[in-house]
Amino acid sequence: MVREILKLKSSWEFLQETELPVILYGTGNGADKIIDELERLGVKLYGVTASDGFVRKRQFRGFEVKALSDFENELEDFVVIIGFGTQRQEVIDNIISISKRHKVLVPCVPVYGDSIINRDFLKKNLLNIKAVYYELADKKSQEVYKDFLRFEFTGELEYLLRSETEKDEAFKDILQLTDSESYLDLGAYRGDTVAEFLHYTGGCYDSITAVEPDRKSFEKLQDFAKDFNFCKLLNKGIWSEEKLLEFGSALGRGNSISKGGESIEAVSVDSLCTDSEFTYIKADIEGCEGEMLKGAQNTLKKLKPKLNIAAYHRSEDFFDIPLTIRRFNPEYKIYLRHHRYIPCWDMNFYCV
Repeated sequence: MVREILKLKSSWEFLQETELPVILYGTGNGADKIIDELERLGVKLYGVTASDGFVRKRQFRGFEVKALSDFENELEDFVVIIGFGTQRQEVIDNIISISKRHKVLVPCVPVYGDSIINRDFLKKNLLNIKAVYYELADKKSQEVYKDFLRFEFTGELEYLLRSETEKDEAFKDILQLTDSESYLDLGAYRGDTVAEFLHYTGGCYDSITAVEPDRKSFEKLQDFAKDFNFCKLLNKGIWSEEKLLEFGSALGRGNSISKGGESIEAVSVDSLCTDSEFTYIKADIEGCEGEMLKGAQNTLKKLKPKLNIAAYHRSEDFFDIPLTIRRFNPEYKIYLRHHRYIPCWDMNFYCV
């Protein structure tokens, strides 16, 4: 599988070789990382564009942010590279529309960490990637896995779009939540995934424990859940052990470990299980999923809760996370699903 992918041209290789002007679409954290990698590779960026409502009169990394139509009036043709994330259908439709007029690539950079899934990365991690592929529980998971790798390597939208599934399929066919779950929500934000849980359990449950480190988001979570019974809210971080961590929220919704951020107590899943025996754990914790699993070893061994773990924050997550889960409890069946998002965010391991 990996050797077949390596026969393809990576997005970075294409950008190094193309003679067309390169236009970056996006001006956020992801765009910053892409420009850094382009500079490292010696790829010259021609200009920067943004969605109509975000163009305004401003600059980004020394480039005037212009409307795409300005570049279309100025140039005969060019390559558009996507440097932001979206799940909004109208924005995705616009990107697809652009791809019918120009070459569009999504050169993938990690949300956290420095590793990029390029040729060297695939060669270095070939054995782990292959091991996970054969451990996945169904053919659909294997198809998603292969398309994820093809997309991350080539940046071609076709691989990403064809691997999408609806969340209903994951929750109803794989997780099969009951009306008596004890739910641990790690990275509860303002309550959106608690609401998702309640949707799929018909509003019935044994208990909810929701953990959110960001103070402002936690206040919103408290307001959301103020009338819930058997619901514990914790303004804490999650780690492999109990310790003080510094968290920053410079990425908007994302709340991550950041030097100089606000100090907050972090706890482990195993320590939380001294009070509750969780039957379902969801974790979307901005790159801390690996550390979380280290601190959930006893829980996974003894209780084998259903798991819903984000798989896209770090480049190594798509093999490190499932290998760690199977090491702690080889009885788990591990499924992989990608829900609508550009780039390949909202990709999760569902384990039962």
